[in-house]
Amino acid sequence: MKLGVLAGYSPATMSIPMDLIKLAESLEFSSVWTAEAWGSDAVSPAAWILAQTEKIHVGTAIMQMPARTPAATAMTAMTLYSLSKGRFELGLGPSGPQVVEGWHGVAYGRPLTRTREYISIIRQILERKEKVTHDGFHYQMPYKGPGATGLGKPLKSILHGDPALRILTAAISPNGLACAGEVADGVFPIWMNPERYDLLQPSLEKGFAKAGGGKSLADFDVSPFVMAIMGDDLEQCRMPVKNHMALYVGGMGARDKNFYNDYVKRLGYEEAAVKVQDLYLDGKKAEAAAAIPDGLVDDVALVGPEGRIRERAQAWKEAGHRDEVGSMLIGGAQPDLFKVLAEELL
Repeated sequence: MKLGVLAGYSPATMSIPMDLIKLAESLEFSSVWTAEAWGSDAVSPAAWILAQTEKIHVGTAIMQMPARTPAATAMTAMTLYSLSKGRFELGLGPSGPQVVEGWHGVAYGRPLTRTREYISIIRQILERKEKVTHDGFHYQMPYKGPGATGLGKPLKSILHGDPALRILTAAISPNGLACAGEVADGVFPIWMNPERYDLLQPSLEKGFAKAGGGKSLADFDVSPFVMAIMGDDLEQCRMPVKNHMALYVGGMGARDKNFYNDYVKRLGYEEAAVKVQDLYLDGKKAEAAAAIPDGLVDDVALVGPEGRIRERAQAWKEAGHRDEVGSMLIGGAQPDLFKVLAEELL
């Protein structure tokens, strides 16, 4: 199993934790991942990090697909991959309708259809077998819709891409996981209980079967986000995780359409999921965070004193031995914690 670092997106003032990233590189962490919401983008920090490191891979987790055409994303990915001598990895996601329509000003559309079309176009561009054409629900290449001049023609990338460039997607819903298993090289579950791969397995295997060619976990990287906070006060360590989870379980989506809420129910916390959402949507954010069960935090995160983290890390290590977790992507900024995880897991 590999370890990665979640660099995330920047707060109000732009910052990139280069000292932490260089420490991770020295400890043999394999990757670092940037992100974007509606502020700093994911690409510029990835380029910045690649330029200041030597061997660690740098990826986007995630680039928002509706924000860029597939060709623009392919151009960016090929450029960074080439300049870094193969150290760039492309992580994609559909984002959500609030961001896509509210910030980017485009229709959210069909997220799984978009994912399939988007990755298909990028792979065509990388392979350079022929000039790129596509006629789908979201994308036409060449474009023939309203406002078209009729002058568009199929093109082949000037820069030669490498089909080995890895493409991962963010997913937790059953259909999203199946789509990832079918068209991607890996998936980012926002949370995962390392002892409950069975919650992901049926959907991923459905996708593997649709992809054909004997695709399996041997060809696919399950890369969950794992928040990690080390400290003597267990409850104090749990609180940042609870605040983060309350935002997603309670507020990321409408009451009847929240994939994170549905996922927490599948993780075994149905009653808590309903309560957290009710509190959050009523504006009681602190109460919603307090309603996140300790057990849920302990299932999906690494929190507490050093000995407790070392003990819980064994479940992740065993999941790695079973190929059920390919990479743990660590969210946390504690150098001592990184050293502990490197000792236990690498």
